[in-house]
Amino acid sequence: MKSFLEDVAIHVLNTAEKVEDISFILPSKRAGVFLKNAFIKNYTKTGFSPAFISIESFIENISGLKYANNIQLLFELYSTYLSIETNEPEDFYSFSKWGQLLLQDFNEVDRYLVDPETVFPYLASIKEMNHWSLEAEQTELQKRYIDFWNGLSDYYYQYKENLQQKGIGYQGMIYKEAIENLEFYQQNNPNTKHVFVGFNALNKAEEKIIQELLENGNADIYWDIDNYFLKDEEHDAGLFIRKHFKTWKYFQENQPKWICNEFETAKEIQLIGIPKNVGQAKYTGALLEELYQKNQLKNTVVVLGDETLLTPVLNEIPNQVQQVNITMGLPLTETPIAAFFSLYFQLYLNPKAHWYYKDVLNVLTHHISRQLLGETATEIINFIQKKNKIQITPLQLKGWVDTPSNELEHLFSDTIKVTPKVLVDNCFNLISALQKFYETDKTIYRLELEYLYRFYTLFNQLYEYLQNNTFIGSVKTLYSIYKELISTETLDFQGEPLDGIQIMGMLESRNLDFETIILTAVNEGILPSGKSNNSFIPFDIKNLLEMPTYKEKDAVYTYHFYRLLQRAKNIYILYNTEIADALKGGEKSRFIMQLQVENLPQHTITNVVASPEINIVKQERTIQKDAPLVARLKEVSAKGYSPSSLTNYIRNPLDFYLQSVLGIRQQEEVEETIAANTLGTIIHNTLEDLYKPFEGKVLSVENIQTFQKGYVTELKKQFADVYKGADYSKGKNLLIYNVANTYVKRFLESELNLVKNHTVKVVTIEGNYKIPLTIEGINFPVHLIGKVDRVDEIDGQLRIVDYKSGRVESKHVEIVEWEELIDEYTYSKAFQILAYAYMRNKEVPFTNAIAGIISFKNLQAGFLQFCKKDKRAPKAHKEVLITQETLMLFEQQLHNLIKEIVNPTIPFTEKEV
Repeated sequence: MKSFLEDVAIHVLNTAEKVEDISFILPSKRAGVFLKNAFIKNYTKTGFSPAFISIESFIENISGLKYANNIQLLFELYSTYLSIETNEPEDFYSFSKWGQLLLQDFNEVDRYLVDPETVFPYLASIKEMNHWSLEAEQTELQKRYIDFWNGLSDYYYQYKENLQQKGIGYQGMIYKEAIENLEFYQQNNPNTKHVFVGFNALNKAEEKIIQELLENGNADIYWDIDNYFLKDEEHDAGLFIRKHFKTWKYFQENQPKWICNEFETAKEIQLIGIPKNVGQAKYTGALLEELYQKNQLKNTVVVLGDETLLTPVLNEIPNQVQQVNITMGLPLTETPIAAFFSLYFQLYLNPKAHWYYKDVLNVLTHHISRQLLGETATEIINFIQKKNKIQITPLQLKGWVDTPSNELEHLFSDTIKVTPKVLVDNCFNLISALQKFYETDKTIYRLELEYLYRFYTLFNQLYEYLQNNTFIGSVKTLYSIYKELISTETLDFQGEPLDGIQIMGMLESRNLDFETIILTAVNEGILPSGKSNNSFIPFDIKNLLEMPTYKEKDAVYTYHFYRLLQRAKNIYILYNTEIADALKGGEKSRFIMQLQVENLPQHTITNVVASPEINIVKQERTIQKDAPLVARLKEVSAKGYSPSSLTNYIRNPLDFYLQSVLGIRQQEEVEETIAANTLGTIIHNTLEDLYKPFEGKVLSVENIQTFQKGYVTELKKQFADVYKGADYSKGKNLLIYNVANTYVKRFLESELNLVKNHTVKVVTIEGNYKIPLTIEGINFPVHLIGKVDRVDEIDGQLRIVDYKSGRVESKHVEIVEWEELIDEYTYSKAFQILAYAYMRNKEVPFTNAIAGIISFKNLQAGFLQFCKKDKRAPKAHKEVLITQETLMLFEQQLHNLIKEIVNPTIPFTEKEV
């Protein structure tokens, strides 16, 4: 396949008199590399090479000015703003939000040669019409607002003058200056032949420069366009070039070079819908492997519509592919160190005496913090979680470790005293500490050292800006500049630009031709990028003044898309089928639908929806009981089974294995909002402290009334003890505190009614029991352990009470068959209260008792008693008394359950919960 650039090289070689006088001017440096290679391959003589330069460099040479980076331009614009707006000017952080838009508009005004004296008065008039007050008399704020827009011309001219004095400029300004200097440039370069290659959408300044050079006879231009797009007046791919051919005086007398007929040739096009971006990356890897197997990898390109796919695509490149050339660079924002410094800056954006714990944990749990602090990071995390610290001060952090390190000091400085300079110094110190860590093994950390070097240079830039610009007074401002800097930085890959598979973004593909194309992320909002109006100048004004709008932007994307397909033979177009997952995009691109509608005879279009094969195999996890596990079960048996651990086994044996056998508990986390189990603990402890002094005594009305007067103090004490270090004076926690208050208040009201009508004697409160069990077939110690919330006597009837902070209903404590206790988790509450009654009887035997639950969430139901029903029917007979016979029947089920747990032949098998 002969490429466009190769055709251009051959044509120029066949027609040019002196190739050394030629300057090839291209849209990008990448295209220049490929054109140079094509030129060398076809140049058979010995001589000097022509020049290969990008349009940006060419215009810069003519103008005599240098391009300034965006941050530098913004600083200069702010200096101009300060010199004009002397009455309460905004700080740089606020200014930067709209200053970027103003800078962009200045750039567009100059690139499209719009008269500033036309556009700025238009803009001021619109703003005056739209201002928010209809009153004839304007406020001071309104006057300042209108004055600002009326004074835009002053900002524009003053700003350009300041830049001119420093020999720098923004793109539009440099283009405009180049037009002024063009005659002088031509006088100094009379023999240079300018060859413009592969342009499409030109701004007015570029058009003027190229047309003047063409009309003076010292330039030529080669268009990379297909006749199919030119002849179709509605096709956006040919929009700009059709316009150039109609409006340029040069083309009234000269034929354009050149128009090809490649798009309508035979092409195999696959339109592949894949769920999620990672799916596209994996599919790209599979395609490359397939092409390798078919020996079709030569002249292949992977074009990333969404450049954030670079890292996942690189991870999926098959091992067989030896040569890969990446032209786009890895954005510095995608590196782990960027994420770390972003989290670090977040700590200091809002100066306060303390930090929110999540911000601290975000920093400490990042792997770079582990590299800096070692086990100290884990130590602090555990302390925060254990002590439930929601607000944390720098002093506390350093007090929680035995020997605070310099790294800890740099990570967590005094928030109030931190200035931008202190923060940058801290970053340098952290980089230095990381460098020492990475240099311990340069083989493993080679890439990290490269990242670190780039961040070192970036913070040097920040430091220089701090030194030269006194208005960077806040961490917010510093962070906004940091984000602007890092957004434009990339890590460039080393490789042979002309060999192997090429991986590039859409803009890098300009003028380049490949036989096989894999194009990813072809979704609306990505290709094309969709509507955006980052400008103060309204759409109608832009239309009137022939400035670009989103319509022209869409046409640019259309040209790039179709030009890429123009000469290709095998085309794979990938798009994300998950609209909700495509954060920047939406449904499949209109370009795909346009290809399907066009459906040219020589194009074979195949639609594919690819998705990973998911074989749903429902497999219950099973743990066999080997000798060590049986030995561990003997230890657990000797220590004792609690009723809750046994009901946990009934619910899911695997959970019992993990928690009671292996001792694995859920990771302790900071309770920002009071958890349900914490609320239960607080209520239990409050009632325990109120009732404990009355063990063995009969409760009086006066006792309960005393409880009612003093329970709030006790409740607050328990909140302070159990919910450590946290604030429950506002928000959700205040609501939860009020819930606890209401629970205890209503419980004491019910207790008062009980005491008024019955004789209530407290027997034990929160009694601890450890009962040995003798089970047939088990020859090692087994115990049943537990804490019974309350044992009392109501008019002489023994009663065993279990408190529950959640909702419990009578159906949870009523059984029909005894086997239900150990077969169904639904009856876990019945199992637990029978277990408490069983333990109480073993400790202090009784003739009969009643046992049940007081549910704080269902207090109106009263005391929910255990009962044995003779049938499942509304009028079933209920036996509520727990007798020795009842306990004997329960004991059988208890023994059966424990025998199953310790039986070496019965594995722990997961149940569906």
